Amino acid sequence: GPELDTWGLIHIIIAGGLASAGSSALNHYYDRDIDPLMTRTSTRPIPSGRIKPNSVLIYGLAVSVISVLYGALALNFVSAFFIALGIFFYVIIYTAWLKRLNSSNIVIGGFAGSAASMAGWSAVTGSMDILGFLIGFLVFVWTPSHFWCLAMKMKDEYSAAKVPMLPVLIGMQKTSKYILINTLILLPYSLMLYAFGMGLVYTAIAAASGGLMLVYHYKLTKSPTSEFAWKAYKVTAPYLTIIFLAIALDAAFNFRF
Repeated sequence: GPELDTWGLIHIIIAGGLASAGSSALNHYYDRDIDPLMTRTSTRPIPSGRIKPNSVLIYGLAVSVISVLYGALALNFVSAFFIALGIFFYVIIYTAWLKRLNSSNIVIGGFAGSAASMAGWSAVTGSMDILGFLIGFLVFVWTPSHFWCLAMKMKDEYSAAKVPMLPVLIGMQKTSKYILINTLILLPYSLMLYAFGMGLVYTAIAAASGGLMLVYHYKLTKSPTSEFAWKAYKVTAPYLTIIFLAIALDAAFNFRF
C-alpha cells in the first residue's frame, strides 16, 4: 500500500491534534452548564473557573477552522473534508443536538471518530477506498461498547445532569446486554476485514483483543454493576489503539493464505 513519510506523519498529528483540541473546546463551551454536575467533568477549565467561557468559544472556533485549513494545505482536500466532517459530527450532531435529546447520542455521534480515521487514511492514500471506509466504520461499531460501559459507571451523574444515556433510561442489566450484543457484532466485523485485504497479523491481533472484550462484556451481563462496568471500560478503551497498531504491523508484515 501507499507509504507515509515522516513529514506526512507529522502533518497528520498536527491536523488531528488541532481538530481534537478545537472540537473539545467547543464541547466544553456548550456543556458548561452540566459539567459542574459531574465529577468527571467538574475540573474542566470552565467549571473550575480557570478560563472564561467566551475565551473557550473563540479558541475552539479558531482552532477548528485552522485544523481544516491545515489539513487542506498540508495533507489534501479529501482529508480536510473528513476533518471538517468529524468536527461537525462531534460538535453539532452529538454535543449540541443528540447528547441531551436521545439515548442514541453516542451511537450516531460515534461517526466523529470514524471521520477522524478516514481523515488519516485519505491523508496517506489521497482518496477514500472501501478498506479505508470499513476501517473507519470499525470505530463507529466499537463506540457503543466503549461509551455504554462508561455510562454504566457514571449512571448517577448522567441522571443528575439529565443526560439520557442508555443506563439512565433502561437500567444497568439491559444496558449490559446491549453492550454484549454490540461486541458480538464488532468481533466478526473486525475479522471480516481480512476479506478486503488485511493480513494474518491484523486478524490474529483483532481476534485476541476483540475476544478479550467479549469475555468482559459477557461477565458484565452477569454482574451489571458500576464497579465491573469500570473494569470492562478499561479493557475496551485501548482496543482502537491496539487495532491501529495491528494495521500498521500488518502493513509491514502482510501474511495471507
